[in-house]
Order: sequence, then C-alpha cells, then structure tokens
Amino acid sequence: MAGIAESIVIAGMAVEAPGGIETPDAFFEALAGGDELIEPFPRDRDWPVDQVLSLGWLDGWGEVPDAGGFLRGAAEFDPLFFGVSPREAIAMDPQQRVAVRVAWRALENTGIDPSALGGDEVGVYMGASITEYGPRAAAVNDHSGHRIAGTALGAVAGRISHALGTVGPSMTVDTACASSLTAVHLAANAIRGGECDWALAGGVCVMGSPGAFFEFAKNNGLAADGHCRSYSASATGTLWGEGAGVVVLETESRARRLGHRILGTVLATRVNHNGRGAPIVVPSADAQQRLIERTVAAAGICPADVDVIEGHGTGTPLGDPMELQALQNTYGAARPADDPVLLGSVKSNAGHAQAASGILGLIKVLLCGRHGVTVPSLFADDPTDKLDWDRGALRLSTERREWQPRGGRRLAAVSSFGVGGTNAHTIIAMPLTDRDKAHV
Repeated sequence: MAGIAESIVIAGMAVEAPGGIETPDAFFEALAGGDELIEPFPRDRDWPVDQVLSLGWLDGWGEVPDAGGFLRGAAEFDPLFFGVSPREAIAMDPQQRVAVRVAWRALENTGIDPSALGGDEVGVYMGASITEYGPRAAAVNDHSGHRIAGTALGAVAGRISHALGTVGPSMTVDTACASSLTAVHLAANAIRGGECDWALAGGVCVMGSPGAFFEFAKNNGLAADGHCRSYSASATGTLWGEGAGVVVLETESRARRLGHRILGTVLATRVNHNGRGAPIVVPSADAQQRLIERTVAAAGICPADVDVIEGHGTGTPLGDPMELQALQNTYGAARPADDPVLLGSVKSNAGHAQAASGILGLIKVLLCGRHGVTVPSLFADDPTDKLDWDRGALRLSTERREWQPRGGRRLAAVSSFGVGGTNAHTIIAMPLTDRDKAHV
C-alpha cells in the first residue's frame, strides 16, 4: 500500500467507564451532569482490601481511601460469542476481554459489521499495561497452558485482531499513562503510511491487583479523601480508576464513500520524552511545552484556535503545576483574557484510568463537540495557587456551557503523560453539528 496525504478522521467510538457506563451517550450524560463516578473497592476480586485500607497505619505509608473508579462489568464476558473456550476465558486478563468487547461496539457504532472483516487489512493499536492478573504461571493449576496468551500484554491487541479475523498491524502499546494517546498516534501514522486501510485505536485498564494503590501509598501519592481533584488547590494526590475506549480511524474519503459519520478530524498527533535530568517518574514542563508547540505546528493552526483542552490532570501536587505551566505558556498565552481557553480532566469524574486515561479524555472531547457544549471539570472552583492564572488566558471549566464553533469547526487538544517519561498530545477538529447548521 502506498502512503497517503489526506485527512484522518474518527468515524466511530465506544467506551466503558466507572459507574456502570457502557455507551458514549451514558458517558456524556454523566460528564455533562457533573457526576463523580467513584465507588468503594470491589469485594468480588479476591483482593486483600482490609490490608490495602490499613496501609496508612504503617510507618512511611500514606492513607488509602476506600474509593476508586472501577468498572462494574469487568468480569462479565461471553466467551463463546468471541470464539473463546470458557476455561481459556478465565485465564484471560480482563483487559483482553474488555478490549474485545469495546472494539466490537466501536465497529457497530461506526456502522461496520464486525463479523465481516476476516482477511481485511485493519490495524489494531491498543494502550495497556500489565496489572498482575491471574494464577501464577510457575504453578500447576487448571489454567496451565492458557496463561501465556491469557496474560501476555501483546495479546490485548492481538485478541481483537484474532476475534475479527483482521490481518493488519496489531500492537499493544505501553507508554504507561500515555499509552492510549500513543496508540492513536501510531494508528493515524499507520494509515497515512499505507500500513493498513483503516484502524481501531484506544486503550484499556482493568486492575488485576491493587498493586497501584500499594505503590502510590508508599510514595504518599494518593488522594486520601477519595477524590481526584484535578488542578485544584485542595488536591493531595491521584485516585486510581479503570476504563476502556476505542475509536475507529480512517481516511476522510473512505468515511464519506461508505456514509460513515465524521466525529472529528485528527489534525495532528505527536509523542516525545522528557529526557534525562529529573527522576524518570517526574513530569517535565519543558518537554510538554515542546511537544505542544510541535503538535500545533503540525496541525497547521495557531494555538489561539484551540478552545478546549482535555488535560492529564492527575491531581498530584507535582504533576498538575508542571502541566499547567506548559499549557499556560502555549495555549493560555495565545488567547485574550476575555476569551480564555477552557481546561478540564475526565479524571475528576472517573479517577485515573492509567493506560486508558487519554482515550477517555479524547472520547469526552468528541462527545462535547458532537453536542456543541463544554462540560464541568469537578473541583474546578478552587484552582491551584501553583500557577499564576492572571498571566495568561487559561481557565478551568467550571460549568456546562455552549461551545461556539470558529470557522466552521471546533478545535480541542488532548494531553497525556506517563511515569516512563513519555508525553503525548493530540489536536482534534470537530465538524458543525446539525444544530449549528440550523442556525446558519
């Protein structure tokens, strides 16, 4: 296949989020309503919940709240529907099960029959990270023989390709919390480079153990009050969550030829690394600013054209100020004070979905564009004092409001960065809605 130079568009999407959310419409209703989707620890995963909740009593450990953004349906799966034996399904990391299910729904959302793709050159790019699921491989048990594929990180994307019968590139991407936006970046470039006709891209996070809570409790990085207060003065740490999202990417000409909706156009995606200097887990404002500037340039726009930013917004006293500095120096500095760029984070609603956090933010932006509104970021009424907000026109999104198009479209940016030092940034253009056209 030869490379192409035409626009890459998003023609479909699917999502699973905390609070029992399994459709984009339900996700939008929760975000627009300012819902917090945090619940107590699941008691049906054989986790040592009492031990986790008592970590704060240990010397040098932070308190762990009985709270997180957990997928209610993570254990639900119809193996025979996807051609998997029940015994094999039990040995499968739940991330594989959820990823297959969400990918299938994304295709249906696009108007594509998932059962009719056998032999097609379709790419699959999924962000995911290892989460310690299942019985040990170095032990004899009922799942022996299925553990290799069941817990292999590469099988997250591979399981989707196998279920669909597609033969294009199939990659699981692990750049920590930047994974799903990195997957979108790779998928868009694969289509442009002629590696596949079109692609599925996204990310998934289902925690196989409470290990992330242990790690951040030891580093005093968890929000003791059970709220992820993105960019807030009262933020004390992050709160772990789960989720999954998949978008369908294809060329604009293909989407129009097949009559698919165009939810958004991927104007540009870029990925970089912090480099050496600070510890690997410490974010870099300079690296994020360089990345934003290069993404804006690649998109062929001015930073002032972007009205909405879906930030990473972990709620940590270290990460949020660095991210805010980069956003202020780029987008905020380009806007007039009476017309600020609005910033929010889906983590304030659903917790930090780690490898899936970027795709949840991207789907949030697409939904806002489709409805022509911006939605509130929770806890935004108390912005952090670690940024001089008066120095630029960056403001937190505090309420649902109309999002007016500019020049026939709405522009938004989405950011993610991971503990391995990788940063990802995406700029999306969303078309006019039917309501917009009715007022023209």
